[in-house]
Amino acid sequence: MSEHKFATRISLPDNRTEPLLGSVPAGSHSSDGVWRWGDDNLLPYALALLARRSVAHRRIINDKADYIAGKGVACDNNNQLLSQFIRCANGSGDTLRSIIARLAMDEAMFGNSFLEVITDANHSFLSFYHIDASQCRLSRDMEHVVLHHDWRSYRASEARSLALYPRFEAADDGTLRTVVHYKDYEPLFSHYGVAPYIAGMDAAAILYKTDRWNIARLDNSFQLSGVMMLDGAVDSEDEADRIVRLAEERFSGNPGQVLFVLRDKSDGDNSQFIPVNTSSDGDWPKLHTQAESDLVIAHSWFRSLSGLDYSSGFSTDRILHEYEVALNTVILSEQEQLLEPIRAIIRDVLGVDSSSLEIINRPPTRSKPLYMRVWEARKADGLDYDENDPDQQLLLSQITKYNIRSLE
Repeated sequence: MSEHKFATRISLPDNRTEPLLGSVPAGSHSSDGVWRWGDDNLLPYALALLARRSVAHRRIINDKADYIAGKGVACDNNNQLLSQFIRCANGSGDTLRSIIARLAMDEAMFGNSFLEVITDANHSFLSFYHIDASQCRLSRDMEHVVLHHDWRSYRASEARSLALYPRFEAADDGTLRTVVHYKDYEPLFSHYGVAPYIAGMDAAAILYKTDRWNIARLDNSFQLSGVMMLDGAVDSEDEADRIVRLAEERFSGNPGQVLFVLRDKSDGDNSQFIPVNTSSDGDWPKLHTQAESDLVIAHSWFRSLSGLDYSSGFSTDRILHEYEVALNTVILSEQEQLLEPIRAIIRDVLGVDSSSLEIINRPPTRSKPLYMRVWEARKADGLDYDENDPDQQLLLSQITKYNIRSLE
């Protein structure tokens, strides 16, 4: 299937639109029974394409999702059924943490994520499955999610419909199924959430385009761009137009390339090369750096947590400080948004207390050596400590091993 450029648009309530440039395979995507996600119903494809092309943008999405997914999921050790469900959340053997990680990835990339819940009339089992958000569209009745493997070539016969949580509906195999729709709130948008970096999409596009510009320069060995004026004669004007079109298709649009122009032959040979002024090349690194900073801000994220400041030195104190800020402003709230319906479903279906379910968070670097005891670490931080407290006698390495065991 051939690819073509398109401008997908985000539908706004007052019929205004915001363009987003991208490229997706051509095809029919008409579907009257769903609310369109973007003016052409292909906004998720454009957002995914942008994430694949912009280096810093993708790194922020990946790291943000990893931090939100945490290092594992923990619960009360005495709750055996809940502990077992954490280790195996569906028939495919996925852990609850791996499902949450995929939900967090979709949330960071699209502003929406979808979780399929499966049980039966007797509540004898419970399974969670992540659904690729790009496959989901909301039905017009706002009570179902319509799934299709490729909305660029939609066929109603290939689509399937699932009830939106908290409604369960029976499937052909006798199971009861529902879909939890997570979405980032945005005023004036009632059907789909909006990606948190919406204000930084132009910055992400600039980062991609500056990288592409540098690749074009490298491919052309940093040669000067310019126009080559050639004196020459051709048999017909059509022949001249054909040569000019071929030259434009091959040589125009990239740095270090030459546009050939034919003109009527005059006395003598007046062919000449006219270089394009490249004195503004020095502005491109500044443009790239500015776009990178704007993108980090748009994501509500931090440079040191995405590896963007390593070139200026590795500061453990700054990383730990920014991690604490991110934990209390972004990570914990996103984790609670993901866990709230999960706890409710586990409680209602399995009938077990799921209030102890939580995501394990650990900083990316250690500020204390693992051989230090808890009371020594508290003393070093200026906190109250008790050398005789058994809990504070534990080595930090023992706590780390406990957290690792909780992930298995």
